[in-house]
Amino acid sequence: MGFFSKFKAGLAKTHNKLVHEIKRIVTRSPKLTGESLEELEQALIAADLGMAVTRQIVDAVKKAYESQGTTGHDVFVVAQAEVEKNLSSNKPDLLKAPSGPTVVSIVGVNGTGKTTTSAKLAHLIQSRGQTALLAACDTFRAAAIEQLKLWGTRLKVEVIASAYGSDAASVAHDAVTAAQARRADYLFIDTAGRLHTKHNLMQELHKLHRVIGKQLPGAPHEVLLVLDGSTGMNALTQAREFNKAVPLTGLIVTKLDGTSKGGMVVAIQKELGLPIKFVGLGEQPDDLQPFDARQFAQALFEE
Repeated sequence: MGFFSKFKAGLAKTHNKLVHEIKRIVTRSPKLTGESLEELEQALIAADLGMAVTRQIVDAVKKAYESQGTTGHDVFVVAQAEVEKNLSSNKPDLLKAPSGPTVVSIVGVNGTGKTTTSAKLAHLIQSRGQTALLAACDTFRAAAIEQLKLWGTRLKVEVIASAYGSDAASVAHDAVTAAQARRADYLFIDTAGRLHTKHNLMQELHKLHRVIGKQLPGAPHEVLLVLDGSTGMNALTQAREFNKAVPLTGLIVTKLDGTSKGGMVVAIQKELGLPIKFVGLGEQPDDLQPFDARQFAQALFEE
C-alpha cells in the first residue's frame, strides 16, 4: 500500500464524517448563508481542527464565494488548500547528528503508544539501511521492558535494558555507551509515561536528558512527544504543557486510524509551530509514516 493510500485509509473516519457534513450543508443551501457558514464552522470544530484553523477556512470559503460565486463543491478545495498552507512549514524527517549516534528521546503520557512507536522508528531507520538501537528506559510500567524486547526480537533491533526499578538515567547512560561502541546511527530511548503535571517525574526526565547530554554533547538531538490522536483537543493541552517542561523538537501522532478527530494534528501545529514528524496509521511496523502535509490535507478533504 502506497503512502497516500495509507494516509487515506488511516484518516477515513475523520474524512467520512467531514465530507458527509460539508456535503449536507452545501447541497441543502447552494447559496452561502449565515446559517450554512455557522454549520460549516461546527463541522470543522467537531473534527478538532481548532478555532484558529476553523476561522481561517470559513473566512477563505466566504471570500471564494464572494469573489467567484463558487459552487458548493469548492468548499473542499478551499479547505484542503488552507490546511496544507498551515502545515507546509512542517519539516518531517528525523534530525541527524553531525557525528556519532543521533539520540532520540521518546516522551509522553501513559498509553499513547511510546514503546511501540520507538520500535517502529527503529524499524524505519533499519529499512533505510541505517542501524538503530533501542533503550528500555521505562523501568516502572509492568511489562514495558518485555514489550520492547519482544519488538526488538521481531524487528531484529538490539535492546539495551536493565531490571525493573533501575534508575532510568543509568540505563540511558549504558545505551549511549553501547550506541557509540557499536557505531549505531540512531538510539531511540523509550521513556516512562508521565503526566506533565507531576513535577518529580518531569525532574527525572530532565535528569535523564542531562546524563546523556554530559556523555554525548548535544544529546538528546530530538525530543519527540507521542500523542494519541483519538484524544482530540486533550492532546493539544498535553503538547502545550510538555513543551513548557522539556523543549520538544517534534511530535508523533498515533492511533489516527481509529478516530474522527484527526483535525487535531492541524490545530496543534498551528498553535505550537512544532513539526509533526510521523503519524501512526495502524498496528503494523510500517504503519508509522513520515508526515506529509499535502497528503494529509488531501486525505481529510478530497471527495
